[in-house]
Amino acid sequence: MTYEGVLTKMQTEFGAPIQYYLVFEDSFLNVNQLLGKPMEINFVGFQCLNCGKKKKIFRQGFCYDCFYSSPAVGDWIMKPELSTAHLGIADRDLVYEEKVQLQPHIVYLALSSEVKVGVTRKTQMPTRWIDQGASQAIAIVEVPNRYLAGITEVALKNHYADKTNWRKMLTNTFETIDLVAERLKVEHLIPTEVQEYFYNQKIDLYEMHYPVLEYPSKVTSLSLDKTPNFQGKLIGIKGQYLLFEGGTVFNIRSSEGYVVKIEV
Repeated sequence: MTYEGVLTKMQTEFGAPIQYYLVFEDSFLNVNQLLGKPMEINFVGFQCLNCGKKKKIFRQGFCYDCFYSSPAVGDWIMKPELSTAHLGIADRDLVYEEKVQLQPHIVYLALSSEVKVGVTRKTQMPTRWIDQGASQAIAIVEVPNRYLAGITEVALKNHYADKTNWRKMLTNTFETIDLVAERLKVEHLIPTEVQEYFYNQKIDLYEMHYPVLEYPSKVTSLSLDKTPNFQGKLIGIKGQYLLFEGGTVFNIRSSEGYVVKIEV
């Protein structure tokens, strides 16, 4: 069968294992069903996720103009501590920023390549952790806006990583850490204005189980810019990556806005 459309990050369902879906305008594909089977990916063109124009993708699925104008990719997205909607101050579009920033946010610890600290909207649990390829995750605080989550993350960056080592994550290389015990260590590390939001009660630990037949020992990233046609046998899905036999991995998230034709 042939599926064609604009790549966006895979939609997921929390389960054992996690279910993955590629969703296009007129069709969708349950990627789990392709495990152990060959598939072909062909690059067709570009389509900006914001303006819809067939313009070369610059970053995060956006063309150059949209990346520097859309409120959906303001600096506060990657750096929550730069959020200003709680002060009534706009970055690019206050209405949009109030909608996103002024809602409950979670600061968490996750175990993927190592223990990392991160921020997500409460509505994105556990999707955010799945997208990062975390094996386990646990919430530290729940705060009413993105700014408070951001300053908490900044304080904890001195003690934990804030990036995932994608190579270790995809080879399933990580330390065994007790995240419940680790969470108890951070109470005195978070900012004073966030202390009241600290989770001191027992919180459920999330565990993620990914549909992987075999983890590669080494990985090589597939770029559609350099390799517009690729064929391989799918052996796993983790984070937002497709894992192929031989160690080739394809990051769907970093290829958003690319128009592809997939043969299965």
